[in-house]
Parts: sequence; structure tokens; C-alpha cells
Amino acid sequence: MEPSGNLQVLNALDGAKTQWYHFTAIVIAGMGFFTDAYDLFCISLVTKLLGRIYYYQEGSPKPGSLPPQVSAAVNGVALIGTLAGQLFFGWLGDKLGRKKVYGITLMLMCLCSIASGLSFGSQPKGVMTTLCFFRFWLGFGIGGDYPLSATIMSEYSNKKTRGGFIAAVFAMQGFGILGGGVFAIFIAAIFDNNFKAPPYEVDPVKSTVPEADYVWRIVLMVGALPALLTYYWRMKMPETARFTALVAKDAKKAASDMSKVLQVDIESEQDKLDEAMADTKFSYGLISKEFAKRHGLHLLGTTSTWFLLDIAFYSQNLFQKDIFSAIGWIPPANTMNAIYEVYKIARAQTLIALCSTVPGYWFTVFLIDRIGRFTIQLIGFIMMTIFMFVLAFPYDYWIQPKHNMGFVVFYSLTFFFANFGPNATTFVVPAEIFPARLRSTCHGISAASGKLGAIVGAFGFLYLAQNKDPAKADHGYPPGIGVKNSLIVLGVINLLGTLCTFLVPESKGKSLEEMSGENEEETGETRA
Repeated sequence: MEPSGNLQVLNALDGAKTQWYHFTAIVIAGMGFFTDAYDLFCISLVTKLLGRIYYYQEGSPKPGSLPPQVSAAVNGVALIGTLAGQLFFGWLGDKLGRKKVYGITLMLMCLCSIASGLSFGSQPKGVMTTLCFFRFWLGFGIGGDYPLSATIMSEYSNKKTRGGFIAAVFAMQGFGILGGGVFAIFIAAIFDNNFKAPPYEVDPVKSTVPEADYVWRIVLMVGALPALLTYYWRMKMPETARFTALVAKDAKKAASDMSKVLQVDIESEQDKLDEAMADTKFSYGLISKEFAKRHGLHLLGTTSTWFLLDIAFYSQNLFQKDIFSAIGWIPPANTMNAIYEVYKIARAQTLIALCSTVPGYWFTVFLIDRIGRFTIQLIGFIMMTIFMFVLAFPYDYWIQPKHNMGFVVFYSLTFFFANFGPNATTFVVPAEIFPARLRSTCHGISAASGKLGAIVGAFGFLYLAQNKDPAKADHGYPPGIGVKNSLIVLGVINLLGTLCTFLVPESKGKSLEEMSGENEEETGETRA
């Protein structure tokens, strides 16, 4: 018997060599994440277009833009849905099983992606209400993908390369952001070429061709495709052995399922499992003194770091286009027509994704099992803090045209160290350190805390980053503290994230049962 007291089926998974089924699981779970990122971030590519189409004001020197409340709703409603979905599906994944719930979240994402491109009526109110309604439920489905994808991947992995496998699933988010940008460039280029329109300053009405209304709908609806492609394989995946054995308490089925996957004979050891599970002191729930004693600080660590990271990450990501405009990467809105503006915004976001977002994720994938989660997260938060302050304090220097490229380089580096850092590790660690019966729930709570940070980042910085001069603030917004002071606030938030990282344990090279204390639980009677 193994010294950890683990069941043979779990030891077989922990010690398995990297095999084809590992890569299959990465692709199946990863395509869900590709869709998540595409759907969450593609809205920032088309919000300016929505403003031009539905909120044009005759005689205005600037193109139409979404009113503050509408902009906040359109950008933020999917985040609120995601938060709710993470809590609900995280809990459901521990109750019904990972696999059963996994199919529900995927279908919800596909249906709502398509529906968010449809609308009731053609009046601004009807269109925005429909869009917000379906994007909430789209977010709800996306929310379920976070705890379920992470938990499934961690429970399928071997302990030697587990961090890299979970990070690889999350890294598909980078390709989702990139895919959204590339597809928007492609669609905008086709429409701009076929439906010629003058810039806004030449002809405000003709600068937005009627066909522009199709552009944003196509961009949003295509988000359903990658997830639909993997639906069949998601349904064919067996339930994870850790859920079947440790939660459903069916060691025989766990051994049978994994014998097929690993292509080895595995003994079921049902008697050993029944004996270990008979000790009721190891069946503590989430709201209990025992959980607080064993994992309370861990949960505080995973929730606080994800919360702080997402304030910084989402405020940057959703408002990239505003920063690009401020430093001159995107021309003034009135010098472009509506579709060409989508093209320029998408091109700028794609360049940032290609140069810093995607490489950062894959650095994490290749190094997380070598240098550990804690080190990567700590370095990431420290570097993000430094680069935020480098951008913030000499901000007036950076906005001069001759120094624009320097600003973009440092801005890209903050993204690189977010992804080769806490953006990846905050996703990985909660899937490794909690007991199997609470793993999906605790990951959902941690992720929901992150989305709360995203909502603070997205909504708060809509207002905070406004110019101090009321005349220069965007139409309908009160004056804020300006981009410079907003960057200082983000630097301080990253510094707090550095400190909270010390609450999170290192899980490199350890089995899931060793991290969660379940190996003690399984041998509880023999040790007593």
C-alpha cells in the first residue's frame, strides 16, 4: 500500500506518464476557455460601434457613444452573470459531478452567444435590453466553465505536470482574446471594403453605413462555434476518478473508468474506501470549524489574490482602446468611419495579445512545474506593481507622440507579467489545494471573488479614468481622477496582491490528496 494511503486508482493517475488523453482533456476543456475569453472580451471591440449606430446625435462634433449607464451595463452584465455562474455551477459540480454539469454550461454558452447577436426591435432601448439579457446568461454559462474546467483538468492530471496542464487550459484564454481580435479585423476589413463610407467629420450620417449593424452581431455570434465543435467530446469524457471515488464513493466505477483511459488494470479497493469513509470526522463541510482550521487561510489567499488581480487585469483590458486613443495608436474617432474604427481598435488589441498576453500564458505553462506557483505569482505581482508605477509617475512624458512606443512596451510588459504570473496561478491553485468534495465549490468561490474584482475594475475605472477637467471628460460622465492617478491606484492594488500571495501554499509536485489533507482522511482510522 502507498504510504499516503491513496487508492490505487488515484496513485495510477498521479504517477501516469503524459499520454494522449491528457492532451485530449486540455483541448476539450481549453476550447471552452477559448470561447469564454472570446465572448467576454469581444464586446470591448464593438462598444464604440454600438454607440455610433444607436446613439448618434445630430450636429454633434463627435460620433455617438454609449451613455455611461448603458456602457456600464453592456460591458459589465456578462461579468455579473459569470460571478453568479461560478458560484452556482461550482457548487453543482460538487453535488452532481463534474461531467454532468459540464455539458449544461457549454450549451448555455453556445445558445446565448447566438442570441446576443439577435435583438427585439431596432430601437436603442430594445437592442441594448436584449443584448444585456443574453449576455448575462452567456456570462452565467461561462462562469460554470471556470471551476469545472480547472477541477476536471486537475483531477485527470499526474502530479508531476499538473500545473502545466491546468495552466494550458487557462492559456487558451489568450488565444480566445487573439481570435476575437483577428476575426473582428477580418470582418471589419471585408465590410469596409465592400461598403465604402466617408469619415465622420466629412459626413456624420453616411460615415455609419446601415450594414455596420451586421458587424457587431456577426462578431458576437461567432463565439458559439469553437465550443460547439467540442460538445460531442465533452459528453464522451468519463467522470473524474476523484469525484467518483471520493465524493460518489464508488471505487469500482472509478477503477473501471480509469482502466479504460489509462489502458492498465486497476484494482477497485471498494472495501478500503468504505472503511476510510466510515470516519465521520473527515466529512466536514464548507461552513465548519474543521474547514476553517484546515483551509480557511488558503481560501482567503485564493479569493483575495484573484480579487486584486482582476481589478487591475479587467480595468486594463476593457479600457485598452481608451489608452490607445490617449497615446495616439487609434486616430481621433471623427477622422474614421464606423467600421474602420472597429478595424483599428481590433488591430491594436490583437497586437497587444500577440506580443504580451499569449506569450505570458505559455511561459507559465512551461515553467509552473519547475519554479512553482508561489514564485510565479509573487514575481508577477511585483513586476506588475513596478511597471504600473513606471507608467504612472512620468505619465505626461509618455503621452508625448515621440514616446508612445515606450508607453506601449511597458504597458505590454504589465500584461506579460499578469499572464506569466497571477492571472494564470490564481486559476491553477484553487483546483489543487481543497478536498475533492469541496474542490469545485472553493474554485467557484475564488473565481467569483475574481469576477467581483473585475466588476470593480470595469465599472470603477469607467469613472475613475475620466479627465479631471469636466470639459474633457466623455459625454455624460462626471470628471474623474485621470489616467495617471488611475494607474497609481492600480499599482497600489498590485502591491496588495503581492502581500496576499503569502497566504497561498505551494502545491508543486504534491498529490491533490496530500495538499487537501485527504490522504489523512483515507487513513484516518489506521492513524487514530
